[in-house]
Amino acid sequence: MDVIADAAIEVIAAEGMRGLTHRAVDRAAGLPVGSTSYYARTRAALLELAIARIVVLDQAAPKSSGSLAEFVAGYAFDAITSGRTRMLARYEFALEATRRPELRATYDEGGLQIRRQATAVLAASGSADPERHARIVVDWMEGTIFGALAGTGSLAPPSLEELVASAREILAGIGVA
Repeated sequence: MDVIADAAIEVIAAEGMRGLTHRAVDRAAGLPVGSTSYYARTRAALLELAIARIVVLDQAAPKSSGSLAEFVAGYAFDAITSGRTRMLARYEFALEATRRPELRATYDEGGLQIRRQATAVLAASGSADPERHARIVVDWMEGTIFGALAGTGSLAPPSLEELVASAREILAGIGVA
């Protein structure tokens, strides 16, 4: 099923929601025609499969033995580089979830998991207000990632070094650097 979900993510990132068809996923996955519809009978089931996979992939944290700023920057950098396809599909889902309540719950739960993890990390780092600070850090990451992939920042995405410097400034501003 992961092969189908990953292929659906690729199709969505490349062609948008309108390009997502069972045949397009079969093609992207290199599967015989009809394979995707066997596992996800409807388009709605295919969308659910893909968004659930994005949530799982979003939870894979970058490996970092460095500072908190290096960890935060590494997460953003991975999303911009190796996670580019997943993130583009995630943005497509963000918009689609505003119109499809059946996707909203899964999309929101994925985002809440990331915010809960950020809250826990910031609390352990000595934040005076971990929930509010997590919103600040996650919103900075989301804005930075979006700008680098879909905004005018895509013309010159930030380097890892730039992201580390920015993360240090953000974290210093909330008193945890």
